[in-house]
Amino acid sequence: MLNFKNNISKVGGWLTEAEGVFLYEVAKEVSRGNAIVEIGSWKGKSTICLSKGTQKSNGVKIYAIDPHVGSSEHQKMFGKVDTYQEFLQNIKNAGVEKYVEPILKTSEKASKYFHKPIGFLFVDGAHEFKFVQIDIKSWFSKVKDGGIIAFHDTWGFLGPNLATALLLLFSSQIKNPRLVDTITSFEKVKKNSCYDRVRNIIFLLYRTLFGWIGTIKLSRKGTVLK
Repeated sequence: MLNFKNNISKVGGWLTEAEGVFLYEVAKEVSRGNAIVEIGSWKGKSTICLSKGTQKSNGVKIYAIDPHVGSSEHQKMFGKVDTYQEFLQNIKNAGVEKYVEPILKTSEKASKYFHKPIGFLFVDGAHEFKFVQIDIKSWFSKVKDGGIIAFHDTWGFLGPNLATALLLLFSSQIKNPRLVDTITSFEKVKKNSCYDRVRNIIFLLYRTLFGWIGTIKLSRKGTVLK
C-alpha cells in the first residue's frame, strides 16, 4: 500500500492522499510494453505516487514532462521558479529514479517526439483552457484503447473543468468516468456505446454537484487548491 502520509505528503505539491492512492493503483495496472505519461510534475509528488505503483508491478517507465519553470499560475504565485533539481532530489529520496525519465519540454513539444503506446496519461499542466486543450490534442491519440486518461483539478479550475466536460459531452472514445477528489478519469475506447454516452452525461451532472459542494467545503476550511 502507498505510504502517503509519512513520506510523500512532505513533497511540495497539491495532491490529496486519495488522489495519490488513485495514481498508485492505476499505475500498478499498466502492462509492460506501455508507458505512463505525466504532464506537469512540479516537485514530484504525483510522479512518486505513479512510480511507487509501477515499482510494485511491471516496472513501467514514467515519462515526466515538465519544463520546470512553473506554469503561469505558479509564476503568479511564486515568481520565477526552477523546480528541476528539487524534483530530481525528491525522486531520488523516494528511491524511484530508475522508473522516471524526466523530459524538460512543454507538453506540445514533447508530444512530437513521443511514439510509445500510453497505458496511463495524467494531465496536470497549465490550467488555462487553451493549454488543457493543447494537452488533449497532443496526447489523446497516443493513448491506447483500454488506456486510462486522468485530469487533475477538474473542479475549482475552469480550464480542466471545461475541457473534460466537453470530452464527456461529445467524445465517442471515452467511457467509465470516475471522480477521485479533484481528479476526473475515464477509459479511452475505439468507440463508446449510447449507454456509455448517457453515463458520461450523468457523471458530468454528478461532478458538477460534487464540485460545488467541494468548493464550499474548501472555502470554509480556508484551503487553497493548486
